[in-house]
Amino acid sequence: MTMFGKIFSKKTPKTDIKSNGEALNASEIEQFIKDTLSHYISDNFPQGVLAVCQQLSITQKKKITIKLLMPFVCQGELDLLAQTLSENLARTVNFEIDLAIKPVRQFSLGNDKNKAGQEGMLQGKVANIIAIASGKGGVGKSTTTVNLAYALMCEGARVGILDADIYGPSIPSMLGLKNEKPSSSDGKLMTPVDAKGLSAMSIGFLVDEADATVWRGPMASSAFNQLLNETDWPELDYLLIDMPPGTGDIQLTLAQKVPVAAAVIVTTPQDIALIDAVKGIAMFDKVKVPVLGIVENMSYHLCENCGHKSHIFGEAGGEHMAEDHETKLLGQLPLDITIRQDADFGESDIIENSAGEIANHYRKIARNVSAQLFLQCDTASPLTATVAHKA
Repeated sequence: MTMFGKIFSKKTPKTDIKSNGEALNASEIEQFIKDTLSHYISDNFPQGVLAVCQQLSITQKKKITIKLLMPFVCQGELDLLAQTLSENLARTVNFEIDLAIKPVRQFSLGNDKNKAGQEGMLQGKVANIIAIASGKGGVGKSTTTVNLAYALMCEGARVGILDADIYGPSIPSMLGLKNEKPSSSDGKLMTPVDAKGLSAMSIGFLVDEADATVWRGPMASSAFNQLLNETDWPELDYLLIDMPPGTGDIQLTLAQKVPVAAAVIVTTPQDIALIDAVKGIAMFDKVKVPVLGIVENMSYHLCENCGHKSHIFGEAGGEHMAEDHETKLLGQLPLDITIRQDADFGESDIIENSAGEIANHYRKIARNVSAQLFLQCDTASPLTATVAHKA
């Protein structure tokens, strides 16, 4: 009988790894695991996990341990993989499954030109800088930035946020930190504010909430440079920059002086938002910054009583824009009261309920962002994922 036949032909009692009869022996278990990894197909693993896995080791002692060296964060994806392995092997091997993924060192996915351009406190500390842009205000870009940062953290990354909207900083409020001030250990460099594990910096931490920042473009660009380069950032896998609306001085400064690895465009399905989002794509194309894809925010509303889906701002606008510009639709987010409440009160359902429906929307986008960045870059250093099966 073939190995797969042993698993799927009939139900067998749960036994130890080394049990007799129809149970798999150690070499068969190892081969079965490799076959499962090869045949596990998803959007981010179109050719199977082993096609992108940079190293695989399997040890069988008191427990079965699988170590994968992966080039992008994918905690949620590996949770599903662990479940698949567990279900397929549970008929023959008696164990409980425990899966974890975490970066073991800084990994860099940006191209050489961008990495060479790092200066100040970014040097050697921030692996990937991703600009989150919209072209138009009011589409939920800052909310998306905050939740994407939390989602990347849940997927296993070390993440920071820089609020580049000098004139209207909203990140401190969304993080629940509007009264916080950054510290400085030496009087020269600012220590970013901690937000549930995220490292955050904003002009909003430095000026009073009621004060208007009335600065000309060059002064605003100088302030942005200081926030970026005079902050003592910890080692980060991703630094998300929440861009101001439009294509003005801050955007040009970012494109010309900051080693941006890629950009993400946030829009709603509404035509008037799509027009400005297209301008954002064009701007990044001109300055040779790759666009990872489109996040369509407020795509639909689900009635909490009957479940009816309403496309309040139009339907499939972001999907069509992604097709027209040969980029990826990274995800579609609902118009949901929980997202609005979290932004208003500085809370995070993604952290509090990391397996919930809202968290799953953002975590899928986070995995897509990380995977797309890997696919668009020449080199990558891995994360270590450990799948432990307790006998």
